[in-house]
This record gives sequence, C-alpha cells and structure tokens, in this order.
Amino acid sequence: MTDTSLGTAEQLRDPNYTPPLAKAVPLGIQHVLAMFVSNVTPAIIVCGAAGIGFGSDQGALGFPDMNYMIQMSMLFAGIATLFQTIGFGPVGARLPIVQGTSFAFIPVMIPAVAGLGTAGLGGLMTGVVIGGLFHFCLGTVIGKIRFALPPLVTGLIVLMIGLALVKVGIQYAAGGVPLMGKPEFGSLAKWLPALVVIFVTLGVKFFTRGFTAVAAVLIGIIVGYVVAYFMGQVNFGNIGRAAAFALPSPFKYGFEFNTAIVLGMCFMAIVSAIETVGDTSGITKGGAGREATDKEISGATFADGLGTAVAGIFGGLPNTSFSQNVGLIAITGVMSRHVVTIGAIFLIVAGFVPKIGAIINTVPINVLGGGVIVMFGMVAASGVSMLSDVTWNRRNMVIFAISLSIGLGLQLEPSALQHVGKTAQILLTSGLLPAAAIAVFLNLILPEELAAEATEEVSGGLAGNGKG
Repeated sequence: MTDTSLGTAEQLRDPNYTPPLAKAVPLGIQHVLAMFVSNVTPAIIVCGAAGIGFGSDQGALGFPDMNYMIQMSMLFAGIATLFQTIGFGPVGARLPIVQGTSFAFIPVMIPAVAGLGTAGLGGLMTGVVIGGLFHFCLGTVIGKIRFALPPLVTGLIVLMIGLALVKVGIQYAAGGVPLMGKPEFGSLAKWLPALVVIFVTLGVKFFTRGFTAVAAVLIGIIVGYVVAYFMGQVNFGNIGRAAAFALPSPFKYGFEFNTAIVLGMCFMAIVSAIETVGDTSGITKGGAGREATDKEISGATFADGLGTAVAGIFGGLPNTSFSQNVGLIAITGVMSRHVVTIGAIFLIVAGFVPKIGAIINTVPINVLGGGVIVMFGMVAASGVSMLSDVTWNRRNMVIFAISLSIGLGLQLEPSALQHVGKTAQILLTSGLLPAAAIAVFLNLILPEELAAEATEEVSGGLAGNGKG
C-alpha cells in the first residue's frame, strides 16, 4: 500500500512528478542503501583477483587502488543514474532507473586481471570503454536482436554468471585467497561472521516487509561486521590515510588494447542490454501499469553504454540497471524519476570522498563473503527462474545440456585449454562466453520441427498407453 501523503495515485504513477522534498529525500537515500553493497562489491572482487585487494602488499598503504575503484563505483553509478533519470537527447529513459556496477562482467574480468596487479588494469579499463561504446550502439538495434535471446538463452547466461561467482563467495567467507593454504583459511573464526551474515539476511528477508526486506543483505553485513569487530577482525588504521576529498583521474591505469578483454566486454554488453530492457519493462509495469515504449528502451540502453564508457575512462567498472531497485519501486509505489535523481546525487557526493571507500574497506573479507554468497546465489536462482518459462522439449534440452556442459566444464578445468592462445583462454575459461555462444548458435540453427516431433512422440506414446 502506498502512502497517500506522497501524492495522488495518478501522480505516483507519473515519472515526472516530484513528491514533497521531506519525503523525496528519504526515498532517494533508500534507493542508495538498497543497491550500495552490490554496487561496490565488484570493485573489491576485481582488485582481489588482480592482487591489489585484501591480503596484498597494498594493505600497508591503505589499499589505495581498491579505495579508488570503490570511489569510482559510487561516483559513476550516480552519474550513470543521472543519464537515465534526467537524460539528454536520445540518451536516458527518463524513468527511475538506478544504475550500478554490474556483477555480470566479473567472470570475464577476473581472468583478465588475475595476479597482474595494477598492470592488468590498463587493458581492463580500455575494454570497459570500448565495450561501453559498443553497448551504446546497441541502443539503435536492441529491439531487433531480442529474437536471438529467448528465456532459454538468457536464463542459461544468468545461471552461468551465478555459477561462475559462487566459488568467489566461498573463498571470501573462508578468509580470502591470500589465506588459502594457511591454517587460518576456513577456520571457525573466519566462518562465524560469514554465517551470521547469511542467517541474519535470511531472517530479515523472510520475517520483515517493505524496505527492510529489500535491504536484507546490507543489514546482514552490518550485523556480521559488529560480530567481527568484537572478534578483533576489524582494522580502522587505513581510514586516516585516505583523503577527505579527491577528483577522479582520467586514464589512471593507462591505455592498453587487449583483444580478449574487448571481445568479452562487447559480448557481455549484449547480456547487460537485455537485462536493462527487462528492468525498464519491469519499472513501467510495476510502477505505472504499462509497457515500456521503444523510446524508453533505446534511451535506457544508450545511457547504460555511455555510463559504462565514461566510467572506464576514469578507472570505473561496467554499469547496468539494478534489478533490486525495480522491486523497490513496486514496493513503494513511487514512480518519480526525481526521487532516484536525489539518490544519484548522494552517490556522486560519496564518490568524491575517498574516506568512504576506506570505511567500506574496514569490512572484513569474510563478512563480505557471507553477503556475496547470498547475492551470487540469488543470481543463479534468477537464472533458474528465467528457465522456468522454457518449454522443456527435446530440442531445448539438447541446447541447454551441451551449452552448460561445455561452459561449466571449461570453467572447472581451465587447464584443458593450456595449448590455446592467451586470448582464447581468457574468453573461454570464464565458462560464460562459450556457454552463451553455443546456446545462441544452436538456438538459431536447430529447427523447431525437432521440438514438434518430440511433442508428437510423447503425445503418441501417451495415447498408445491409454489404449493398451
């Protein structure tokens, strides 16, 4: 039920309506809190994979690069959100779409930077910029390529994203990659705060309502953080080293063209664009009771790509629309894009304050692990939910089986590709790209008659059994 003091029912369905400021500001902050953890986590994971995150030599310096990437995650999530809510020209849906750093790109980014330190970030950021420009161009054709991505393909892709990430969640909860092989890894002291996060998140999610339920992961991490603090696992020493204010640096990590990263980013841009189409439609249906227009969908895609490209220039990661905020709009019933604009301004202000990134970095990696176990599991569950819309005939089962087997198999045993080039290894060992490419290819070439024949065989067999 919506709060009538916010406005009339007709006003609340209008994206151009602005609620009273005293209520619009808290609603905007609520959007930020709902997406905050998910927005900064990819930067922490990428830095960890590169060897400049938790447990690295940069700890003595206060994790400057990780703090910077967290700062950019906040800043450009806010800027990309403004592209959506305010817009200019064809850019932006002019809808309450919240942008944030995308989990979907992590399986491609991890092998691209693994163990390379800051030297691997130049190629990554160049890929983000080019991928963002490619994503921007998809805005002109997004409606024409949707036929190639039915629920069978998109559900498999989302499931593979979740499966590629769950290992990271377990590693974090057990103490992080730097502790692997040491007695501390997987100890009860590491697992206890992580388990507290998981159980508190579950409790809040299922036994509360409204925004509290939406922010369940954030609340779980806060409780786990308190537990870790009393266990002596929280260190505030690096906060003092962080600046109170800093501007972003263009091409901070240089410019390096890496074919594998660029191809991976461009492919994942298609996935991200389809996700944004779904979120845009979800917002208009849940908030205004109507379908999204072609102009809104193309505008949202333009903003998605532009936000990603600009973020990459300054050392940020790819942006996409955030689905949890779509659900928040359905809960509050407030369709105002100006409410989300207020939230974007808070993100931008936070992005200019490195101390906020330093405070986030006081969260122990095992506490964060409890949160990402839930988040990554939900990604996989979302893929399964999308697959529930598939008609499981013989044709679709063959497509799913082959795509999943090869994609997941290469992810689990990357050494199987030790004799191929480095570019191919980066693209294929993520598991995500081969699974998606195979699914798209088979879906386009395998005849629908195969499915029809299978249905007829089943129907005939049932009829024969009945006669017998």
